Amino acid sequence: MAPLEKWIQTYKKPVLALQATLVFTFLYLPILILIIYSFNDSRFDANWTGFTLNWYQKLLTGLTESTADISTESLWSSLQNSLIIALSSTLVATFLGTLMALALERFRFPGSKVLEALLLLPIIIPEITLGVSLLVFFTLVFRILENLTGIRLTLGLPSVMISHATFSIAFITITVRARLSDLDPALEEAALDLGANEWKTFWRVTFPLIFPAILSGALLAFTLSLDDFVVTFFTTGVGATTLPLFVYGMIKLSVTPIINAISTLMLLVSLFFVISALKLQNQVNINN
Repeated sequence: MAPLEKWIQTYKKPVLALQATLVFTFLYLPILILIIYSFNDSRFDANWTGFTLNWYQKLLTGLTESTADISTESLWSSLQNSLIIALSSTLVATFLGTLMALALERFRFPGSKVLEALLLLPIIIPEITLGVSLLVFFTLVFRILENLTGIRLTLGLPSVMISHATFSIAFITITVRARLSDLDPALEEAALDLGANEWKTFWRVTFPLIFPAILSGALLAFTLSLDDFVVTFFTTGVGATTLPLFVYGMIKLSVTPIINAISTLMLLVSLFFVISALKLQNQVNINN
């Protein structure tokens, strides 16, 4: 055995472990520091003066410091907007994404290959490109509608909902289609042979089997919508500020641990939905 091959065989596992440790440290150490400093007693993140829960208390009871220059009302209003947008876009994307997955997996029709390619675009292209494209689209559509009807439309919650549903459909379609591809067609054929029509077969056989994948995709879409900043930044309007945009505005005014506290809570919510989606996906794989 050559010296190089012998060295590789000897130190392969330690080197791979070190590499993985460095990668995960690079990815998650900033997040860990953010969480730690959300309990900092000092108003300035650079100086640690002691442990406190005051910043979380202020989020729940109200902000009284004039230096913070924010209010509880605006904070909870932005959170409400985020939840409304996330829930609405997730419902629309789940419905359309599931139908698209069924169409692409069960049928072959002209243009299906093109549709599959277009489906991947919201995932592949940069978010800023998607955001600018949607902004141009809404501007053009609003101008045409104003010329035809005289009604002037502006960006707001509906435009953000449509934008979030646009990129969420792709994730849900891929998730549901992966489950459909593993589904044994004999199960549906058996239901048809026993006298069930296609509608009953779908609701009694197909839907229960793909429901974990649908729910998994919906949770993923909800998390992506709740955390999205770039697309929302380009498609939002007056009165439609979401929580990520609100946090960005706070950074412009004053960088305090309350920003870390809000970010930590958003991180926990996102982790909850991501872990739930992964568990559902694993359950589907076990059932297979």
